[in-house]
Amino acid sequence: MEKKKGVYRTLFSAAFKLSAGTFGGGFVIVPLMREKFVRQLHWIEEQEMMDLIAIAESAPGAIAVNASILVGYHVAGCLGALLAVLGTVLPPLLIISAVSCCYSAVRDNVLVSLVMTGMLSGVAAVICDVVITLGARVIKAGRPVLWLLMGLAFVAVQIWKVNIVPVMLLCGAVGAADTALGRRKAVRPA
Repeated sequence: MEKKKGVYRTLFSAAFKLSAGTFGGGFVIVPLMREKFVRQLHWIEEQEMMDLIAIAESAPGAIAVNASILVGYHVAGCLGALLAVLGTVLPPLLIISAVSCCYSAVRDNVLVSLVMTGMLSGVAAVICDVVITLGARVIKAGRPVLWLLMGLAFVAVQIWKVNIVPVMLLCGAVGAADTALGRRKAVRPA
């Protein structure tokens, strides 16, 4: 029982610290979660983490909250999901509450504007890291269907300006069909 309490405590504090130190949205927290839960704590395998992140990105809502729910549930069940999501939402809630009290004082502050502009550069770099990491996994998988799907999704959204929702649904359906066909081929006797 004491071991479970330690897992719960670590899960909550890790989610809290990651969320408190992350600026720039959900994609920024992805590499930090991977570092913490895969490389430091060894609670999740690399491929499992990538799968959880893909599900979190695909689900409606904030990616950081979705990812924390999935990671928490994977590590410690329903209570783990609850603790992870509390650890994730408390820091922004507290920070936004504090900032709202003194918003008028910092709204037009030049130093605050400069700091926020500088933080955008860091956020852009972290988002590029996520894109490169996830894209490299697709390329390393060595499956041309996934390469084609990734390229077509990019062209559809960035060039043809297609709404992202149908693109994600179509990619999910094609990915599921490709996985099902791959499993069927693996099971079929030679």
